[in-house]
Parts: sequence; structure tokens; C-alpha cells
Amino acid sequence: MTKKIARFKKTPDAYVSTTNACKLCKPMGACLAFRGIEGCVPYLHGSQGCATYMRRYTISHFREPMDIASSSLGEKHAVYGGGPNLKKGILNVIDKYGANMVGIATTCLTETIGDDLPMLLQEFHVEMKEAEVTLPILVNVSTPSYSGTHMEGFHATVRAVADQLADQQEPPTGSLPTSFVNLLPGLVSPGDIRHLKDILADFGIASVILPDISDTLDGAPQVEYQKIPPGGTPVAHIRNMGNAAATLEFGRTHILTGDTGGQLLAERFGVPHYPLGMPIGLQECDRFFEALATASNRPIPDKHQQERGRLVDAYVDGHKYISGKKAIVYGEEDLVVAMTSFLSEIGIKPVLCASGGNSGYLQEAIATATGDILSEPPLVEDNVDFYEIADKAKSLEPDLLIGNSKGFALARQLEIPIIRVGFPIHDRFGAQRILHLGYRGTQNLFDQIVNAVIAKKQTDSPVGYSYL
Repeated sequence: MTKKIARFKKTPDAYVSTTNACKLCKPMGACLAFRGIEGCVPYLHGSQGCATYMRRYTISHFREPMDIASSSLGEKHAVYGGGPNLKKGILNVIDKYGANMVGIATTCLTETIGDDLPMLLQEFHVEMKEAEVTLPILVNVSTPSYSGTHMEGFHATVRAVADQLADQQEPPTGSLPTSFVNLLPGLVSPGDIRHLKDILADFGIASVILPDISDTLDGAPQVEYQKIPPGGTPVAHIRNMGNAAATLEFGRTHILTGDTGGQLLAERFGVPHYPLGMPIGLQECDRFFEALATASNRPIPDKHQQERGRLVDAYVDGHKYISGKKAIVYGEEDLVVAMTSFLSEIGIKPVLCASGGNSGYLQEAIATATGDILSEPPLVEDNVDFYEIADKAKSLEPDLLIGNSKGFALARQLEIPIIRVGFPIHDRFGAQRILHLGYRGTQNLFDQIVNAVIAKKQTDSPVGYSYL
């Protein structure tokens, strides 16, 4: 008699592992934010492996050297605590780098073993004072990776810097004039930061952009290797953020957490807070430029009105190629929201908006950003990996994938184009210069999308059209 063997039937409920997570680790975001502060060395309180992984990851995106110091904990420190190595490591950073500031982020290991970082740093300050050693500025942030994504680490760091450094008592110093605004743009490209600076200058607005990675992660070559690259937000400017006339802060899901750097500045110093979506697409760009016009009490400069007009004209010209196409958008939550709003207004149907983030606000933010454009809301999935995105894609039959390089394997499997945006982009050159923001950045993205659709049609055609 043949024994019938019960076969395990795989169902979505049985899937418990993570396959190619649609997010990166929390302390990586902290390191990127610290890198945008002048004279700052990012420092991980954890194992050497964490720092090595992050250096490799960020270098392949930005194509720049990225030093990240570490307390290099081993097995015995997991038992006895990492305090001694933390202090020794900071002294090494002072000796080797001469840093003005050390930005210290925790990791899974040090959070799990219970190292109290603020207390250890307080002890360290006392010990160094007794030894008559002058310490640089030490800023700390809690970033265990199991509690969030790289974006949450990035935002937590911006908030921690504002919390531990910003003041209202000191008069503006250095190149900072009496009247200025704070701009908290989130994790955007160095090219985006440079463009934001130009836009602010066109309105005659002085600003403190935190962080500013425009030079530190995309700089000119130096005759000699610079241990700390030039550029970044000056610490003196950060100390004056409480004196700003206003804070503009990007990120629709981020704002909904109620715990942002801009909200802290508003609560502690009364700095007016203007939460905005990432300025991608006409709708979100219009809100950003209107906010700048209000803050500066000036009309929108003709240069930007012309860029807006050219973008509208491009929408009209390109509509016949992309109308009705379906796209899957994935990546960082706020970027997903902005791209979904943009796709909606150009006639592409976002069929799946996915993120590894788990703020709980993704669906609400997308509904707010697209409510008056989309007649049918898209499928929204947070806390997902690429296994789950691929599983959904089978029935959704998208024409495009839009997100970072980690979706390439899926795009290849589906034989559809991928439009690379956000972070990380490892398989193309120039990721640090991709322009996402403003009318000009939207124009770049629009042209990429239209050309990707045309190229796909051309490739699939048995005729091989040369005129489309």
C-alpha cells in the first residue's frame, strides 16, 4: 500500500522570513546624516562589521570615500559591556581625525546588551575633564536596526542634532545673517541639495540646511586625501537654528510621526514650522515654491516660472506615451508618497506603493497626496520585502518599476524597465547627482520615464521603429 504523504502547501501566511528587505538598517541613516555636518566623523557604537558594511554600501552609491569609526566590539564586550571600547575609540578619532564633532549612533548589539550611551558619554566627559583633555562635540542617537529603517535613523539623527545643539540664545554667527530659515530636506541626493541652495538663493533666502551632503558626499578631488571632507552644515549655524524665521521640513509620513526636528524647534523655540511633501511633481513643487514666496515675501522668480511652464508643456507632449501605464513604486516611505503623487498627475496608474518602512502612516500620506487626483486608490503595502512585492506584481502586471537598484532583479524577471530613484543605486553611475526635486528635477524624472516606455516599445517591436 502506498502511503500518502501530506504535502506542505505554501501560503502567504506561512511566509515568515525576509527576502531582500525593502529598507536598509537604521544606523546607516544616522551615518549619512552625520556626514552632512561640517567637521563631523560618524561613529558606530557596535561591531566592526556594521561599520564595514555601511562604508561599502554608501561608497558604491556616492562614489566617495566614507570613513565610519567604530568601537569594534567583540564577543567579550557583549558580556561585559562596550563602555571602555567606546571611550577608547572616541580618543582614537580625536587623535587620528582631529574632528570638531563625533556623531555616535548605537547598533543592534549595543542596544541589546543594554549599553546606556548617554550615561557612558556623561562619564567620559567627567573623566576627560579630570584628565584636562578637551573633547570635541559629542552627539548621540539611539538607532537599533530592529526598531526601524535607515530613514528613521536619518530623521532620528537630525532631531538628535537639533535637540542637543540648537539654541536661541546665541546671536547668528559667521556667515549667517540675522534673518534665515531652516530647511530639513531628509535624505535626498547631493545634486538635490545643491539645487535647493540655488532655489533659496533665487528667493534671497539665507538658510541652514540640515544635513548638507552636497560637498561631503559629492566633492571635487583633493591633492591630498582629506580625512574629513570639506563642506557640511557648520555647527555654529546649527546652534542658531532656534533663531530662524521658519523651518521648512519635507516628508509627508515623517511629519505625521509628530516627533521631527522641525517640530522640536517649533515646540522648544517657537520657530514656525512648515511641513511639506517632497517637491516632486507639479502639485508638491507648487506648494514648496508658494511656501518660499511666503517666507521671502517675494514672487516666484521668472526663472522658476519658466521651468514650471516647460514642465507643463512636457506633460502635454509626453502624455500619449505614458497615459494608462501601470507602475509599482517602492523604497523610502516619503519618496514613495512623492513619486505616487507625481505619477498620478502624469496619467500613470500606481498599482502598488510599497515600502519596508513601517511608520503606520504610508496609506494615510498617499491618500492625502493623491486624494484629488486618483479616482481609485492604489494598493499600499508597508513593512514588505521584495519577495512580497514580486508576489503582488504577478497579478498587477506593471509596465514600470520605480525605485532603487534593489528592484533590478524583479524588473529583469518581469522584463519591464526600472527607473532608478532614491537610495541605494549601485548598478548605475552618477546616483549622487540624480536630480529629483523641484520643477527641474521633476522634468528629469519625467523625461526618464517617457524614454523608458519608448525604449521598451522600440525593443519589443518586430519592426524596430526609429521614429516614435
